[in-house]
Amino acid sequence: MMLHKIIKPLVETINNFPNVNIKNIKLNSKEVQQGDLFVAVNGNIFDGNNFIDEAIELGASAIITSNRKVQKRSIPHIFVHDARKTLSKVASSFYGDPSKELKVIGITGTNGKTTTASLIYSILKSAKVKVAQIGTLGIKGEKKIQSNPLTTPDALTLQKTFSYLLKNNFTHVVMEVSSHSLSQNRVDNIDFDIALFTNLTSDHLDYHKDIESYFRVKSILFEMLRSDAIAIVNNSEIFGKRIIRKCKSHHITYSAKNKSDIIFNNLKINMDGLKGRISISDKNYKVKSRLIGDFNSENILAAVACAHFLKIETDKIEKGIEKCSNIPGRMEIFKMENGAKVIIDYAHTPDAYEKVLFNIKELNLNFKNLYVLFGTGGDRDKSKRKKMGSIVETFATHAFIVPDNPRTEDQVAIFKDIKSGFKKNNYTFFDDRDLGVKTVIGNSKERDVVVIFGKGRENYQIIGKEKVYQSDLDIIKSYQ
Repeated sequence: MMLHKIIKPLVETINNFPNVNIKNIKLNSKEVQQGDLFVAVNGNIFDGNNFIDEAIELGASAIITSNRKVQKRSIPHIFVHDARKTLSKVASSFYGDPSKELKVIGITGTNGKTTTASLIYSILKSAKVKVAQIGTLGIKGEKKIQSNPLTTPDALTLQKTFSYLLKNNFTHVVMEVSSHSLSQNRVDNIDFDIALFTNLTSDHLDYHKDIESYFRVKSILFEMLRSDAIAIVNNSEIFGKRIIRKCKSHHITYSAKNKSDIIFNNLKINMDGLKGRISISDKNYKVKSRLIGDFNSENILAAVACAHFLKIETDKIEKGIEKCSNIPGRMEIFKMENGAKVIIDYAHTPDAYEKVLFNIKELNLNFKNLYVLFGTGGDRDKSKRKKMGSIVETFATHAFIVPDNPRTEDQVAIFKDIKSGFKKNNYTFFDDRDLGVKTVIGNSKERDVVVIFGKGRENYQIIGKEKVYQSDLDIIKSYQ
């Protein structure tokens, strides 16, 4: 695409810029090739402005930057107020605004995003819709397109992905929308047809500073909706009700406990899953799912509501829910050779801990001991550590406290924060996560339940600034 066409929405006059041909857009200077446009974004770790010379040496044809102190070089320099926000605009323009040609469903909230996205994906697949899913499980269509280190990729990756999907005849995209992506303008130029709010509890407060700031960022998704779009909102708590007041689009509510537009009738939950009927207006859906826990009933409500407004046939919705039998790393149950059961769950917030452990108690597993292995991330929200320790103490026979992505923070300091939530002495610390996992499983017996929080199916630990291979799942399988 010619540079003038890319920058036309950004500057009042384009006469000062040579109309060079742009072959690609790059964020990473090391990936720049001849004819690329380099966008110098000041990130959390690296400032792209420090790598402009490298980008030029590798062949960049033009530079976009928000740093006025950067000296002009031999190629066009476009100065903008916010390079990150501009990236979203130019990426969308460069790839031809592909989201406008797709049905895009965005899901935001603290917990439940991945499960809800997976349920919607399963329903659409059952209806023979060509759909892609973007989120913590990566980017997948008929097969996994690519891995993804972020819940929501950067704006450039998103627009490039949408373009690829459109060219390959995909019609629908269901994606998780993180608070970081909203704050960092990654989804600014995506045309969402449906936006879904799951819940909001304390998380990421190291980044957002307080719960109110966290809420304001989450609400951005609903403020950016077109008037003819649809917002599907969990009104179980006050934040859902506040989201509704911000909506200019049509909105509907769902809840497992409050009066809502979409509800479960005759809901029954046990160790085999849950079943019941979902009522939406004059339609009823018979639901049978192998997902366990009452929190999954709300995820199913949200998914069915979304499919209902996409006008998916009743039998395809019911089949899609039933076929989505487990979500990798979410309440996955494994039976050990010694007769114990091990449950892994990606939960990493106090609210998620409480919901998982409460549901295990309520599911009538007839267990003898409930062992919980967990840790909390380093360089992240410290306020939740004490709460998580207190919740685990309430439910667990014994707690096994281990590292969980300590990053650059002192592990001893993290342990100290967690310990402050315990009043009893029913815990043991392990400096090595593998040793902790082996110990808790190795010492468990028939009718014991072991819950391993935090990593799910992830196969790494972040220690310092390095990713080190570590897999709870590998260890679990060695005891089966």
